[in-house]
Amino acid sequence: MCIFLCMGGNSTTWMNTAVLVTCIRNFRKNRGPVSGILKGYVGLSTAIFTDLCTALSSSDPSTFLLMLTIVPFLVCLTAILFLREIPPSSTAGEDKEEARYFGIINAVAVVVAVYLLLFDVTGAHNRLISQSFAIILLILLASPISIPLYIATQNWIRSNSESNSDLEGVVTEPLLGMPEKEKTATEAAVAVERRAPVIGEDHTIIEALRTVDFWVLFVSFLCGVGTGLAVMNNMGQMGLALGYVDVSIFVSLTSIFGFFGRIISGSVSEYFIKKAGTPRPLWNAASQILMAVGYILMAMALPGSLYIGSIIVGICYGVRLAVSVPTASELFGLKYYGLIYNILILNLPLGSFLFSGLLAGFLYDAEATTTAGGGNTCIGAHCYRLVFIVMAIACVVGFGLDVLLAFRTKSIYAKIYASKKSKKSMAVSSVH
Repeated sequence: MCIFLCMGGNSTTWMNTAVLVTCIRNFRKNRGPVSGILKGYVGLSTAIFTDLCTALSSSDPSTFLLMLTIVPFLVCLTAILFLREIPPSSTAGEDKEEARYFGIINAVAVVVAVYLLLFDVTGAHNRLISQSFAIILLILLASPISIPLYIATQNWIRSNSESNSDLEGVVTEPLLGMPEKEKTATEAAVAVERRAPVIGEDHTIIEALRTVDFWVLFVSFLCGVGTGLAVMNNMGQMGLALGYVDVSIFVSLTSIFGFFGRIISGSVSEYFIKKAGTPRPLWNAASQILMAVGYILMAMALPGSLYIGSIIVGICYGVRLAVSVPTASELFGLKYYGLIYNILILNLPLGSFLFSGLLAGFLYDAEATTTAGGGNTCIGAHCYRLVFIVMAIACVVGFGLDVLLAFRTKSIYAKIYASKKSKKSMAVSSVH
């Protein structure tokens, strides 16, 4: 069983890297929305598979495992035919068109999230309603495919019209922008004059690990996702300690609002880079301080504080995941981004071990009393109070690191803003 779980856990990393790195490179002018959409659907995937299985087979465990075996395999097998790197957008018009399409995909994702939430909170359903739900959900999940189909159709129509008008004049152009000998000489010259890259240029993993900025991002990411995972991993026990019999609502709130945090932060951070050159780490800083407030509310254990706290933690955890992904690509480049990203997200198991396994586990056991069956049980607000306080302090530390990183990277985002503004100005002047 351990071997099978290891295979399953590592397979998701391979798929995640292939999809995320390819999409970030293809749509580098819209990295925030790309990250928000991909991470948002990852957050919804558990609910999607669970609800589909419930609707189609009444939650039979064997059917659920079979679905988890077949569906991802078939989807990945299909993706082999289409997932590839393409030239990124090169004009302001293409950038605007990309942003519009990502806005549509974002809207579809929000509809899917709300649809899942409504199905979950309305309780048990009869077979007809469940099957209808499953059909509509599958249509919603497949609907973004209409965008590339529409683009392909438009390009085909445009190419046909252009070829018909240019039948009498054929102009041959070189397929390569540079002769092979000249290209080889240029690459050799670049290799000879290789210098240590500055932040914002392509880094190898060794070059990235030598920078202060990488470790500032790494530790601040650890503070955010580590504490968030501690809440998610222990939400059931936290709810029971505060006297809640059914804790499923808190798990649902954390998951759904985590999705909204990912979707919204990806698009909003991209918008403010284009409008004002706002450093992306500032959004991480805002999420860290808000998460600290959520932990303080949980520590106070006021009536309803667990509801509010789970919503806040879900949103901030989502923001942290969605914003850190494009931030790393902007600081250290895209050439070795796959490896840099995977080292950065080592924070997920590391944070889970430190904050959930060690901190929460040790402090809970220290407050718990031994039961007749030999286990440890703790009931009351004191069970996790110190855990929440320590995690709030960790988030304040993460907030300081994110503010520091925002100041250190201010010039990079100023350059990004200037390049986007100049491209937009050139597009407007060419129209006039």
